[in-house]
Amino acid sequence: MYEGRTDMEPGRVLGHENLGRVQDVGDAVDRIKVGDYVCLPFNVACGYCRNCEAGLTSYCLTMAPPGSAGAAYGFADMGPYSGGQADYLRVPYGDFNCLRLPEDAEEKENDYVMVADIFPTGYHATEMAGVQPGDSVVIYGGGPVGLMAAYSAMLKSAMMVMVVDRHPDRLRLAESIGAIPIDDSKGSPVDQVMELTKGRGADRGCECVGYQAHDPQGHEHPNMTLNNLVKSVKFTGGIGVVGVYIPQDPGGSDEFAKHGEVVFDFGLFWFKGQKMGTGQCPVKRYNRHLRDLIHVGKAKPSFIVSHELPLSEAPEAYKHFDARDNGWTKVVLKTNGTKQGTKRHTARTN
Repeated sequence: MYEGRTDMEPGRVLGHENLGRVQDVGDAVDRIKVGDYVCLPFNVACGYCRNCEAGLTSYCLTMAPPGSAGAAYGFADMGPYSGGQADYLRVPYGDFNCLRLPEDAEEKENDYVMVADIFPTGYHATEMAGVQPGDSVVIYGGGPVGLMAAYSAMLKSAMMVMVVDRHPDRLRLAESIGAIPIDDSKGSPVDQVMELTKGRGADRGCECVGYQAHDPQGHEHPNMTLNNLVKSVKFTGGIGVVGVYIPQDPGGSDEFAKHGEVVFDFGLFWFKGQKMGTGQCPVKRYNRHLRDLIHVGKAKPSFIVSHELPLSEAPEAYKHFDARDNGWTKVVLKTNGTKQGTKRHTARTN
């Protein structure tokens, strides 16, 4: 969206990792009270449609644009909902969407704000891949979501976690949590994974890059990480894809990419009997569980935070992050003294 690769309308407010204190509630809100410290799923969901009742809040049928499924704050093609990079945020269906935080919320703001999106999204990648204790796992992409997928695999007692990237700061963070960093600029990542797994391949793989995957020479290949995962994961292994792929991309590198299509090695995927899960994370499926892990000290996802800045400095932060400048791994923005991977908000419903 920042690079103009979607049809996000000018003037929309971005930001879908939202955390803060409730300033006001609408007449329909019963459970959430003024003064509550809350974190919001990036999904905007109603809680009562067929998909929400099945736990698929990322594909809510009520809040989505006509003919679609799924809604989100400050996101292209996912409804008119403003994001949280502002002084206040309006939260539809506040009782359903607000996750109340415990008494250590202010002390652990930088941890809890990750529960809005990237922590559950990384966790979701491992769930779709089928990660179990004792598994070997390869993560393609060492950005915030990829690091959260690696962290989630470690929390699930994976035997070996490998993170493929080429940015030194990201690889250092991966190593800091016990993962094995794989620099794809120094040789084929598939070969490196196969060597580490003694030729067997990883039990599970997570795609945390998406359609803007680049090779070490800077050329974009939307299919690169998907096909590398098929080669890196063992026969009958599982793959979870949370990297973003979109139906149309006017900035695509070829005609296939412009229409949201990739040349996928389905023959090898089928031959190896692999399984793949895809799509946006239903945050509410995981956010209480992950919140509680943070509360009792079992998880500290804020290890990825590199900068805490006031909202007024967001434009510069976007530039640094988009350029993958060294050391800009995750930015937390603050307004009125409240920290966020996005912003302070109010919970109000109609």
